[in-house]
Amino acid sequence: MADETDIKLIKHIQDGIPLTEKPYQEVANALGLSEDDVISRLKRLMEEKKIRRFAASVAHRKIGITSNAMTVWRVPPERVDEVGPIMAGFPEVTHCYERPTFPDWPYNTFTMIHGYTDEDCEQVIEAIKEKTGLNDYVILYSEKEFKKTGTRI
Repeated sequence: MADETDIKLIKHIQDGIPLTEKPYQEVANALGLSEDDVISRLKRLMEEKKIRRFAASVAHRKIGITSNAMTVWRVPPERVDEVGPIMAGFPEVTHCYERPTFPDWPYNTFTMIHGYTDEDCEQVIEAIKEKTGLNDYVILYSEKEFKKTGTRI
């Protein structure tokens, strides 16, 4: 179980760590811990799967990746476990989910595809179609980003 110090640590770094020569020391100083304690707590939290991922985040729009195609696919239920990993295996796919269907919405698998242009996204969609044999899909392009954050505690 995460203790109170673990929770304070997670809250402190959830928006990023300082971009300095000794970021863990700065975090430690802010929390009244040692640098070694910060590092060992982070390692333990990752080993315990309480922190799933610790990574840099690229501001994709700032580097020109401005096309985002949420592509919704109608995948036969018996093929979802086969097809999902194929779709997720494309580096341009950043999110891949199975979702429930409804009488007026038959699409059960969602992929978020990023590219520099709409054509880049469409090439990935074509490659997914070729690898999976699926043809029933709808592309929903992003027009405006209102908010993008990771999960917060």
